[in-house]
Amino acid sequence: MSNEFETLPGAVGTPPQHYGNPLGEQKALAAGGAVVDLSHRDILTITGPDRLTWLDSLTSQSIARLAPGESSETLQLDPNGHLEFAIRIFDDGESAWLLVDEGEGMSLLAWLNRMRFMLRVEITDRSQEFAVVAAFGEPPIAAAAPAGVPVVWSDPWSSVVSGGHQYALTAEHPGAQWNYNEIVIERSRLAEAAALPHAGLLALEALRIAAWRPRFATEVDAKSIPHELDWLRSAVHLTKGCYRGQETVAKVHNLGHPPRRLVLLHLDGSDGVLPVAGDQVFVGEKEVGTITTAGLHYELGPVALAVVKRSVDPALELAVATDGIQVSAAQEIIVPTDAGAVADVPRLPRLGAVAR
Repeated sequence: MSNEFETLPGAVGTPPQHYGNPLGEQKALAAGGAVVDLSHRDILTITGPDRLTWLDSLTSQSIARLAPGESSETLQLDPNGHLEFAIRIFDDGESAWLLVDEGEGMSLLAWLNRMRFMLRVEITDRSQEFAVVAAFGEPPIAAAAPAGVPVVWSDPWSSVVSGGHQYALTAEHPGAQWNYNEIVIERSRLAEAAALPHAGLLALEALRIAAWRPRFATEVDAKSIPHELDWLRSAVHLTKGCYRGQETVAKVHNLGHPPRRLVLLHLDGSDGVLPVAGDQVFVGEKEVGTITTAGLHYELGPVALAVVKRSVDPALELAVATDGIQVSAAQEIIVPTDAGAVADVPRLPRLGAVAR
């Protein structure tokens, strides 16, 4: 669906990646002075008295008691704990609003309808009626409020949520200042939003990378589990009741280690080449990971998120193969090599072993 953001002066890409000044737009966005068009993303609503307890039983976060006006984030996993959907959820007292990445809405709708059984819920795709714009800090535009509560999803990434766990060991997590909001408006008001100071997707992605914030559309592949991306921080409740994939979540967290880990890469920008998603990460001639997102940050310079093998030495300099050249990359640890295995379980002697 085309919209007024795409016809703004300087708009490049559909949806707009920038408007001619990516770094200037990024600074304005970070300062709370711009909006980003996310109208290409999908929106579902769930109504009915069972909506929150039902979602709670299906997904990773404790949301059964989500109060009107509260935001949360939850993951839907397969039986082996692999990520299938990441859902940003807001409840207005009458409807649970589910915000998901572009192209995910219809698949999520179909899956939820298969799981309805006899429960009192109704799922609707609202993407044709409503749209999302993003901003930092105080929303610069009034949100839609069909039930009298403005639908503004506030990202919980800025702190470890109740029941969650952070693997990152840094004393000052870069997500602590991540005051990010997604504002739902009527799609008919996109022209009003486009009249505000605006920034492109490149600006938002660079800020997200710097905050170590995972996103389903970029960081997730068919093998991803939440631990690899430090997503237990905001989207998993470790002591809630059972849900699909919960056994893997508990086993890896308490007894094992995630097989891969998310890192921030500080890239050598001397060649003026920025990697793209899917570029391979190497130690010497050995491939050890993949770029998921890259961007040019207005303070940090060229940076990227990558998923690498857990065993990669954090002290090693890596290289990214992109556009026929090798770009040097220094690691900043997000998920450490020893993440997981938090349970203090005594080791029992092997059966038949002789005590000494």
